[in-house]
Amino acid sequence: MSGWRQRLRSQVIDLGPLRRHRDFRLRTIAASISVFGTYFTMIAVPIQIMRLTDSTVAVGLVGAVEFVPIVAVGLLGGAIADRFDRRKVVLVSELGALACTLVLLLNSLLPQPKLWVIYLMAAGAVSASSLQRPSLDAMLPRYVPHAEIPSASMVNNQAWGVAGIAGTMLGGVLASTSISLAYTVDVASFALSLLVFLRLTPLPRTLSTVVPGIRATLASVGEGVRYAIGRKDLLGTYLIDTIAMTMAMPMALFPFFAAELGAPHAVGLLYAADSVGALLAGLVSGWVRRVHRHGLAIIVAALCWGAAIGLAGLMPNLGLVLVFLACAGAADMVSGTFRAMIWDQTIPDELRGRLAGIELLSYSIGPTLGNARAGFMAVGGVRFAIASGGMLCVLGVGAAAAALPRFRSYDTRTDEFVLAERQRRSAPASNSPTPPGEPST
Repeated sequence: MSGWRQRLRSQVIDLGPLRRHRDFRLRTIAASISVFGTYFTMIAVPIQIMRLTDSTVAVGLVGAVEFVPIVAVGLLGGAIADRFDRRKVVLVSELGALACTLVLLLNSLLPQPKLWVIYLMAAGAVSASSLQRPSLDAMLPRYVPHAEIPSASMVNNQAWGVAGIAGTMLGGVLASTSISLAYTVDVASFALSLLVFLRLTPLPRTLSTVVPGIRATLASVGEGVRYAIGRKDLLGTYLIDTIAMTMAMPMALFPFFAAELGAPHAVGLLYAADSVGALLAGLVSGWVRRVHRHGLAIIVAALCWGAAIGLAGLMPNLGLVLVFLACAGAADMVSGTFRAMIWDQTIPDELRGRLAGIELLSYSIGPTLGNARAGFMAVGGVRFAIASGGMLCVLGVGAAAAALPRFRSYDTRTDEFVLAERQRRSAPASNSPTPPGEPST
């Protein structure tokens, strides 16, 4: 009987990092609150634009508008994360996102809301997020020991998944009833997350400490890009995810898809389905600790994502659509977990912010371009846009996997970067910064 309990325990998510590391716990709570509110706005924006224009192209244009800020601010945000106190960067960007949502709220209260304001504030909000995310991601390896990074990454993904489920379900219901109230919830969530972020331990400036004289400039950004290009395993994580999301991201079409399914009230369920799948997969995620071929795992998960999205577009009723969207979410969770493990276990801390900026491009540009693609392809039909996107994803990921043999063979037991970073993190405190809350060796 004890053997069964032990095997069951080995499959369950490890919550140890939350209990042992105060700053990781606070970071997870604050970010989850922020994510929860952001989903209210994420759903409210396309619903509001649909009501104002009744155009899939107009909804898809949100993704096109967000593209440039993600690229420009994301790369520079990575350099900023390596130059300044990452906690301060997170706080400033959270304030910026709050301001953008507040303008959306005020605009929604006008007798005739302005469409250009919605596009402008969507670009502003994604700029704030692009500035924040590299610093937020770069915090994780500083707040937990190297050996606990896989468990911490899974906890992080699960916490955001729970926030996503609650945010999409409640946001879908509320935005369908009142756009203004949906924006109000997001404003309140930003205020609360700011209070929690303020309690985090400040982090030292990485670049100014390790390499004196380096600034957050295009030159320092270029250094991070050159490092990423030299790492074929990292390039694989970026390329596979970008292809999968660009080809098969259907969220811009969910308000139209719900109407076509005869269930406009269920738009929140469509947005939440992938998060539900990710949460269920994460609850039995103990197995990820025993997987060492992370590159191959990412490839398989991305193929499953595309296949599930394609099948969701072909299903005749809401129930089956939700099942396949949940399967897609589970596959995306697996892919995201192994991508995060490669990033967090192999990238030196002095480059962590800049590489996090590049990572941001891979997981933000894909969904942004994917929503734009879906909006434009929906001219041929909503179902066509979703189903064909899934097929294109499978073909694109398959071609990329064939072209990246080193990524397919990546193995944490033999990879030189994993071994080097593990050795660096276990070195005496005088040779390497010690994360807050982690005892010196």
